[in-house]
Amino acid sequence: MRMKIDEIVITKAIVEDFMNVFLDYTEVDVAIAGAGPSGMVAAYYLAKEGVKVAVFERKLSVGGGMWGGGMMFPRIVIQDEAKQILDDFEINYWEYKDGYLLANSIEVVGKMASKAIKAGAEIFNLMSVEDVVIRESSINGVVINWSSVELAKLHVDPLCVRSKVIIDGTGHDAEICRNIERKIPGLIKVLGEKPMWADVGELSILENTKEIYPGLIAVGMAANTVAGGPRMGPIFGGMMLSGEKAAKIALAKL
Repeated sequence: MRMKIDEIVITKAIVEDFMNVFLDYTEVDVAIAGAGPSGMVAAYYLAKEGVKVAVFERKLSVGGGMWGGGMMFPRIVIQDEAKQILDDFEINYWEYKDGYLLANSIEVVGKMASKAIKAGAEIFNLMSVEDVVIRESSINGVVINWSSVELAKLHVDPLCVRSKVIIDGTGHDAEICRNIERKIPGLIKVLGEKPMWADVGELSILENTKEIYPGLIAVGMAANTVAGGPRMGPIFGGMMLSGEKAAKIALAKL
């Protein structure tokens, strides 16, 4: 016999489960702004260690710049140094030339999101981190709002999530770091992203992935933007390795 489907049950199921999870994640160990490659890699490795992680992604989709590959060709390049991360995420790849690996960008995003969630990370899409909470010379929370509020320029007050560590994975704009720089002049300095230079960008991104203020770690392109490093284009090994390093820094702090 066919089960009768009740629209109100569907509504209650979605709202009840989401609200239970959201309330639980108003206090976390690590809050990550941005579900790009570095943010999801960091979330995966942290969650694997039992860390309570919330990832806030302002867009409907996760994956940052990976979806479109290079100029809408859905392929990305990863150098050999990051091969182990591809293996950890069970991502298929193949060798193009010595040291250059290729992967399907759509598969990479899907596998990263799936593995991060399965490890225990919670991803909240359509939510923007618009500010941070600072107490006694350290950051201990993020200020969040629905992305639709920001897009519509509505005057709607945000809510807060308490966090022991925050990771700025907002990409080229380094939004969290820039917000702090603007609101508290002299606290941190964002030098700005330099033009494309893949070799230097990939080399410097690990060095630039660091805690730049107590409780705040810059990762991925946000790290290069803060430190004045160049962009790299559709090569993502450095982004992945940066996420892994950010997770290690956060674990050491916790």
